[in-house]
Amino acid sequence: MAAVKYGKLIRTETGWRMEDVPAHVSLRLKQIFPRLDKAARGTFEFPGDDVTAADLDWFRDRYPFLIEPEANQALIRGRLAHEERQSETERLFLNGFKPPTYAGLQPGQTVRRYQAQAVEMLRLSGGLLLGDDVGLGKTFTTCAAMLVPGALPAVVVCQPHLQRQWCRVIESFTTLKAHAVKKTSPYTLPKADVLVFRYTQLAGWVEQFPELAPRLVAFDEIQELRKGEEALKGRAALELVRSADYRVGLSATPIYNKGAEIWTIYQYLAPDVLGPFMEFQREWCGYGYWVADPVALGDYLRDGHVFLRRTKADVGQELPKVSRIIEYIEHDAGELAKIEDVARRLALTATTSDSFHERGQAARDLDLRLRHATGVAKARVVAAMARVLVESGEPVIMAGWHRDVYDIWSEALHDLEPAYYTGTETAAAKQREVDRFVSGETNLMFMSLRSGAGVDGLQLRCSTMIIGELDWSPATHTQIIGRLDREGQTQPVTAIFPVASDGSDPPMMELNGLKASQAAGITDRGVAQAASTDRTRLQALVGRYLKGGTG
Repeated sequence: MAAVKYGKLIRTETGWRMEDVPAHVSLRLKQIFPRLDKAARGTFEFPGDDVTAADLDWFRDRYPFLIEPEANQALIRGRLAHEERQSETERLFLNGFKPPTYAGLQPGQTVRRYQAQAVEMLRLSGGLLLGDDVGLGKTFTTCAAMLVPGALPAVVVCQPHLQRQWCRVIESFTTLKAHAVKKTSPYTLPKADVLVFRYTQLAGWVEQFPELAPRLVAFDEIQELRKGEEALKGRAALELVRSADYRVGLSATPIYNKGAEIWTIYQYLAPDVLGPFMEFQREWCGYGYWVADPVALGDYLRDGHVFLRRTKADVGQELPKVSRIIEYIEHDAGELAKIEDVARRLALTATTSDSFHERGQAARDLDLRLRHATGVAKARVVAAMARVLVESGEPVIMAGWHRDVYDIWSEALHDLEPAYYTGTETAAAKQREVDRFVSGETNLMFMSLRSGAGVDGLQLRCSTMIIGELDWSPATHTQIIGRLDREGQTQPVTAIFPVASDGSDPPMMELNGLKASQAAGITDRGVAQAASTDRTRLQALVGRYLKGGTG
């Protein structure tokens, strides 16, 4: 009696196709391969990666299928390659693992064991999101990866204020030559092993990327690409990685808002891992943008060896946990009263207008006006709080967002001669201000919430930060606190959040909790549970005004 066959597996140009699958086997197939379309019947398409080959080869032990000899050999090769990579990756994290020798380090420099694990994991996978805690040396890990045979030429893409810092680290840690790209349009480049671009330069250089043909591309603070092809830099970044054998994204906070941002991030690192966006939504989000089970998604990415995150405790650098103090403070109700009428009109327009454009514009205007008014309303109280700390001898960083808020702080604290690291100074000026603060010339620094990512050295001088204005994303708070909570810090870090009882602060605090559950669930195994609500920024802001009062 001939053995029963449950369909036929065919090798295609893009992967695999299974045909003539009986109904009961289709149900089982869709349970095991959740990315498959739940409405599909009888015929199914699969990607061509080694992980899928291993799963299909395993599946046929229970449900044998017809397959041509050549396709069968390809299936087995894929399974064996997956198993070999699994074994090699697992060996990296055994106690007996010793870092290999990386030729090209400057005398006296070494690659730490946990950094070498990340380098070798990238070498095996080709694409890696490195989410190590802020301060664990992701920059040095990336420099070591550049020393892997076949990794040059390399390209680093970073935020503008970090370009010089990247070049300094590359040339002080390795013998490689780095060049900071100076213009947004092409020019004759000097000979260099590593080109360091700013995100804002990518679009102007896109036609030169095939000629540059980098073998390794590193995206520092890769959350800059979370909007994907909606942004010019996102489209250009896709062109940049076409020739790369190694792609690494660096960020302790890769998710700033909704969990679906992780899909966009992986389009630059390992696009096959999460599949097409519709499949990703169907499997992980239920067609929305909030990941239903972020912990499970994080485990999936770890098991696929495309995500690696270590905390300070994991690598023996544990510092006391950051003390996050929420201080409810008085505020100038008059500042919020000034925008009461216009805010109520904007809230109504944002929810009742027949025009999609008008609703969106009204929501944005409400956000901008209310956040500005809230920052101004509490600015003097925040400044008074900072003065008490500084006059007691404590160096302090004050984080804000609006220029008017900085102006109020400056007026109230001018005698303390604060340093400025906001959005208006040049890169050179910012470095001078950092030097003033770190050297002890001043005990006070104003820093923009989103200008300080990647800045190093502040932890040598300061352990206290006041978050004078909130951000919609909890990842922004984590990033800026990480300027102090990093290697070299000798004191417990304290982050003070002065919060007003009215204005934009209450809804921002609430929505930040939801976003934090998405990010922590994916990046920190077992930390968060599935999010159960989806209150948008608009809903959070307009509720106060549509209820007709301040409450």
